[in-house]
Amino acid sequence: MTMLAPDAKPRWRSFLEDVTPDEVQRIVSGQIDRLELPFHKLQSFDPDFAEILLQDPENILREGSNALKNYCIEMGARDMEPFIRVDHLPLDSRRELRRVGHADVQRLISAEVSVTKVSEIKPRIHRSIFQCSCDYEIEIMQRDHTELEEPLQCDGCGERKGRVKFTLIKEKCSLVDNQKIEIQEIPERVPSGAQPSSGMVILEGDLVNRVLPGTRIIANMIPQMHSERKGSRKTPLFEIFYSMVSVEAETEPFTEINIEEDDINEIKSLVENRRDDLLELLISSIAPSIFATRTLYWVKRSLALQLFGGVARVSPDGTRTRGDIHILLMGDPGVAKSQLLTYMSNLSPRGKFTSGGSVTSAGLTAAAVKDGFSDGRFALEAGVLPLSDRGLAAIDEFDKISPQDTSAIHPAMEQQKVRVAKGGITATLNSRCAVLAAANPKSGRFAPTSNNASIMQSFQETGLEAPLASRFDLIWLLQDRPERDLDEKIARHILQNRTSGVSELQLEDQIRGAAPVESDEMMATNHDNSEHLTTGFLRKYIAYSKRNIHPTLDEEAQSDLIKYYIATRNNYGKSWENSASSDYSLTSSQRKEQTEVPVTARALESLMRLTEAHARIHLRENATRKDAEVAIKIFKHWRHESNIKDEAEIQTGKSKAAQSSLVRSIMHQISDKNRGPMPLSEIIDRASIQSIDEAIVRSLVSRMKEQGEIYEPSLGTYEFA
Repeated sequence: MTMLAPDAKPRWRSFLEDVTPDEVQRIVSGQIDRLELPFHKLQSFDPDFAEILLQDPENILREGSNALKNYCIEMGARDMEPFIRVDHLPLDSRRELRRVGHADVQRLISAEVSVTKVSEIKPRIHRSIFQCSCDYEIEIMQRDHTELEEPLQCDGCGERKGRVKFTLIKEKCSLVDNQKIEIQEIPERVPSGAQPSSGMVILEGDLVNRVLPGTRIIANMIPQMHSERKGSRKTPLFEIFYSMVSVEAETEPFTEINIEEDDINEIKSLVENRRDDLLELLISSIAPSIFATRTLYWVKRSLALQLFGGVARVSPDGTRTRGDIHILLMGDPGVAKSQLLTYMSNLSPRGKFTSGGSVTSAGLTAAAVKDGFSDGRFALEAGVLPLSDRGLAAIDEFDKISPQDTSAIHPAMEQQKVRVAKGGITATLNSRCAVLAAANPKSGRFAPTSNNASIMQSFQETGLEAPLASRFDLIWLLQDRPERDLDEKIARHILQNRTSGVSELQLEDQIRGAAPVESDEMMATNHDNSEHLTTGFLRKYIAYSKRNIHPTLDEEAQSDLIKYYIATRNNYGKSWENSASSDYSLTSSQRKEQTEVPVTARALESLMRLTEAHARIHLRENATRKDAEVAIKIFKHWRHESNIKDEAEIQTGKSKAAQSSLVRSIMHQISDKNRGPMPLSEIIDRASIQSIDEAIVRSLVSRMKEQGEIYEPSLGTYEFA
């Protein structure tokens, strides 16, 4: 049903005068440049008119914009082109991109989508002025985005196109900013095994630059068609593109996961009834098919906290601290790293999985690409991290990423922003996601280590740069070591789990032709009758907690973390001094330079995130001493397992003591080669090959000179005393 223009104009005028006079006055005064109109306002004023708007939005909105323009001019405004933006459409107008067809063309629909690509801004002629050969001017509204519409006949002389020439008078044309974006349906709503549907959307006027790649929006838009071309010929097939009417930014995260009142009651009941063993239940619910060895138990413990995460906060001065927990799994082949990553990416709301062997820095962050918008320009395309915003990014084969590409990951993990300056495009994208990475040794298996060996020794076997280790809150080493009793338990678990499964072909036959239905049950059982939470319920549990629970640390929790932090820093220093004092081969200078700093403020922030995550699991707005105790226990365990006694080791790959010892060794080598003289430049060059910073070399040389171990016979050259 299409409304005639004479009927639409008075209805719009009545609505503007009766319902939105204040908003119109703000447009006239220049405070705003558009009328944002919730659909329910128009529906309350005139239900029939609102329904017609859904059926024929293009014509109705055009008449509305004209009525608004005339009203503003009558109130004293200068010539302007205000827009009417209708938003908050009824739920029955909500569509999935994959189901948009010919019946939806030229109707007003809404869709929950993510933005994957954004083009540059181009001006488009909105109202064109053509001049005939007889000097008569003709005005044409340009409704088609793909082709310039020209007059067919002159109203002045009456001649038709072809007999006279029509010239476009650009100076008199009215222009509007135009931008194209690519949208994609929410991955969580994509049927299993299917590719996410996508579409091209045209934004105009005040809508340009409202969205960035990676953001999730509710797009209120009009599906339109244009004919596919084969060379210069049109075909009977049509492509659907969309004209954006309004954009609703995501105001509440995880709305893509539908949580009913019954689900909330079940979540609260679970937390109340399983308060004492809730974390243990979550541990058994993470990849229940994987047998939890001693180390894997602690890994799953930390993964449970990663799913819920801490609270990102913004200080009064604008400084932001991340709340997401980053975890790195290093392990031999066959220890179930990839399975854990796959499970976590499927379990986490907005989880993404990728492999380092097939991804570049652009694929992880963002890329400027020449796209399918057919203009040959660059468009910004979001990578895995921006698309995982407020979710989890699982990166397998992390060691396969080139060193040039890993450098782009540093700010994305710590600052959680991706800054792009490519192809003439400068933008900043959010990457507020937890990172779960898995790395393998270059030699196939990790070398056996002594009980006192640091985990950074194994980290170097992956080939990853040492500074990358400091970006992770927890680093776990999973080694495949033969143990008779444990091997038997693992073998039995694998066989029982495999035999209890259902044939994939039989399962496909059962659900063929129907979309898979996720279970509404809260609990499920393993082959050994042990209980675990179902994936569907756990996703709702995580989404509800992250959406509604934002804990802060109480005084007791803060006190416990501070005590642990201070005690750890001081105890290691004292223990080193005591051990060093008995070694008479070390000078007082050597003892001073080798003092270890086991933890820094970075470690304290990790402890806070773990504490807040445990409080979130229990739906507590205040993180208590119990939460802090769990966080400290996990942190202690990974630090004990890793044997890291100096924070410098995480930053550089070598402890301060090891760096000092290596520089001394280099100095002795140079002294022996030159029979005494040691040029400072040569010491620095050789140390840089060993990834030792120049500042550390200069500081050590200066202290050795002060203590009389070396002297400087000539400028920049040293010798041992």
